[in-house]
Amino acid sequence: MAVARPVLGLVSLILVAAGLLFQFFVILSGVSNTTPLNKTYFIQVDTAGTAAPRNPSRWTFFYICGEQNGLNANCGAPVPALPFNPPENFGSTQGVPGAFIGTHHYYYLSRFMFAFYLIALFFAALAFFTGILALCTRLGSYLSGLTVAIAAFFQALAAALMTACFVQGRNAFRRNGQAASLGRYGFGWTWAAFAAYFIAMVLFCVGGAVSKSSDRTPRKGGMFGRKASTRSRGSFIDSESQRRVKEEYE
Repeated sequence: MAVARPVLGLVSLILVAAGLLFQFFVILSGVSNTTPLNKTYFIQVDTAGTAAPRNPSRWTFFYICGEQNGLNANCGAPVPALPFNPPENFGSTQGVPGAFIGTHHYYYLSRFMFAFYLIALFFAALAFFTGILALCTRLGSYLSGLTVAIAAFFQALAAALMTACFVQGRNAFRRNGQAASLGRYGFGWTWAAFAAYFIAMVLFCVGGAVSKSSDRTPRKGGMFGRKASTRSRGSFIDSESQRRVKEEYE
């Protein structure tokens, strides 16, 4: 059982590293024209008839990009925590569905999504470094399990907000007669990161519990051996006292 802890710790570390990689795929989408960054986006919308400088338009983590041969292209200037708010993104309400006008619903959904995404990234990176301790100590397993649990929690919030925001946005554009589709890579990496963190959390905790149970394994000649020897001594004393009493009466 002692071997199980480093094995589980190593598998958990690999899962945390994979989750971090998936998150970076999303965060760096649009930054470089390399695969899979140039295939990763949240939503693509036909923006013909609007004031958008690109048609179609793709929303990524920091950029609004165009599309060329199925890849991100002609991306605009990076915007920290880029909100999904077409009237603000395009600087006009021309051709924008009415569901986006006069509301901050999509703005706040996307902003909180970005915030939770970065919080999850921070705790996942922390879990990766504390996970090295999980290879050799039970405390390290539990500490890493706690930090990656926090990462999984915020990643779940980010993924849920992302899904709600862009699925509702896609439906709003479609009701307005504009073609819109979700980015399968952007959604896939996001939910895959959550799955990796969740499984890593379970394995870290199992690693700590396994090592604890192995420390409690009874040793040879332990409790049952001592009880047997005590009983033997008690039986010997009883028989000796009975023999002495018998001799006195004789």
